[in-house]
Amino acid sequence: MPIEKRDVISPEGGSTTKTNASKPTPVTSEGNVTRGRLFVLDISGGRILSMLPDGSDRTAIVTGCRHPDGIVVDAEAGHIYWTDMGAPNLNDGSIERADVDGQNRRTIVPKGGTFTPKQIHLEKQTGKLYWSDREGMRVMRSNLDGSKIETLVETGQGDADRRDERRWCVGIAVDPVRGHFYWTQKGADNAGQGRILRAGLTMPIGQSAISRTDIEVLFDGLPEPIDLELDLNGRAIYWTDRGDPPRGNTVNRAAMDAEPGRSPEILYAHLMEGIGIALDIKGQRMFLTDLGGSVYSAKMDGSEMKTLLYAQGNLTGIAFAELVQQSRE
Repeated sequence: MPIEKRDVISPEGGSTTKTNASKPTPVTSEGNVTRGRLFVLDISGGRILSMLPDGSDRTAIVTGCRHPDGIVVDAEAGHIYWTDMGAPNLNDGSIERADVDGQNRRTIVPKGGTFTPKQIHLEKQTGKLYWSDREGMRVMRSNLDGSKIETLVETGQGDADRRDERRWCVGIAVDPVRGHFYWTQKGADNAGQGRILRAGLTMPIGQSAISRTDIEVLFDGLPEPIDLELDLNGRAIYWTDRGDPPRGNTVNRAAMDAEPGRSPEILYAHLMEGIGIALDIKGQRMFLTDLGGSVYSAKMDGSEMKTLLYAQGNLTGIAFAELVQQSRE
């Protein structure tokens, strides 16, 4: 069971308990150093926060975002990508990119190129961005510059279908090794209609986004699954759930190849409208956000849960990356 005692860093940056000692800083073959960095979206403030993994050195690197929800980092190229949901009834969602320091901001998928984009995933091997489009009832992808937008899954069409929250696509993750993408469909609030699904990265010949037959339902009857991440080494799915307790407001884990009917493992059960999740596979830890404005860290089994920040507005997406910093020598 997750521990209840937490190390807390206040909004002013002061720690109420002693934090763990810093780990050694990795050094690259060129003599540069790499440092972990968190990127967190505040939808109420329309901003992107950047901070160290302990919550310190916090700064707003981008402001004026239109309901930001999902974020991903291309550490090698030095870019962040994020989704702007826009107004759910206007079909004016977009996707933006900037440098990791917030500079050189640009729109790569213009308003209306997607309806209400939520979580976003970077698949580096093929140079693709994947995202779930909630009211658009789609799973989509594009090139890294926003070109060649494709619809991979379409769960409905028109306003009547759009009112059915069972059709809303929210979370997204990709397994390039075995050629699959995974996504969540949340269902109505606290209705137990949430699902996690999987399909192939390659469209079956002769089929379309609305008719493809290779879709698998991995989990059904979930409260409200939101964002998800994959541990490809451990073959595990991690996700947040916004529904009511005891199964909602949780962090969950399940085997990617679990037998049908097997229940997920609840790793932590005290989120305040859980949304974002990011995995640091090398460090064997995860980071979480909720609409209550908190940022959490924990080991990947849910133990040693810490609240890094609280009362930071309404937080949505979160991303972790190891960034290279050039040596000053």
